[in-house]
Amino acid sequence: MGSQAIQAALWGRNPAHWATIQEVTSEKPYDYVLGQLQLKPTDTLLDIGCGTGFFLSLAAAQTKNITGFDATAPFLAEARKRLPEANFTEGDMEALPFKDATFDIVTGFNSFQYAANIPNALKEAHRVLKPGGRFVTMIWGYKEDCEAATYLAAIGRLLPPPPPGAPGPFALSEGKKLEGLLETTGFKITATNDYPTIWDYPDMQTALYGLLSAGPATRAIDHSGYAKVHETIKEAAQPYVQPNGHVIYHNKFRIVMAVR
Repeated sequence: MGSQAIQAALWGRNPAHWATIQEVTSEKPYDYVLGQLQLKPTDTLLDIGCGTGFFLSLAAAQTKNITGFDATAPFLAEARKRLPEANFTEGDMEALPFKDATFDIVTGFNSFQYAANIPNALKEAHRVLKPGGRFVTMIWGYKEDCEAATYLAAIGRLLPPPPPGAPGPFALSEGKKLEGLLETTGFKITATNDYPTIWDYPDMQTALYGLLSAGPATRAIDHSGYAKVHETIKEAAQPYVQPNGHVIYHNKFRIVMAVR
């Protein structure tokens, strides 16, 4: 069973909330990545786990040769609204439907940790990247650097027991596991940066819409019910409510850049 069979049902329940609230919290790290890449108009770009296409909508200012790939059809429907002329494809990241050495640049933002087989997903990313091509991925940084870890922990208490050995959200962050997997796959790492990122919601209701649109929240809802999950997330968010009513989480996301 590939990642699509597991993840597609979890991430497509509230695609509009994900597109307009949660995905846009990554604008700063996306801008950072684009500043580092300095794409040329002729560059071909593949974003694996593209979600609703927010990163690609920013990249489109630099190159029009963009392809988005995701497991979730409702996310891709939102992505096509953002970028009607782009190519979007649905499927498993462990079996990409592209020829070898197709793309100049391959990216994956908070996506590879959800692969059913992470080494295979990274091998596929390596396969479709041209020799000398550039690769960028982003995952959670260390748990202690992420205030949103409290949100994830609250959800975790409402999930069914995980199978033995199942990785958690921070599994690739601890001990530089991601970097080790990339090097084993054949990538040469060129830069690593734990990039500060702020999730800033204008009010609690908006925060709840965004946080409830994520796959882990959907799984918790399926197991424990919407009312319980809603109340649990709201309670866990209280320490992050600011005097002006905003709900703010300070996080760090690890951005790793490499070449094939």
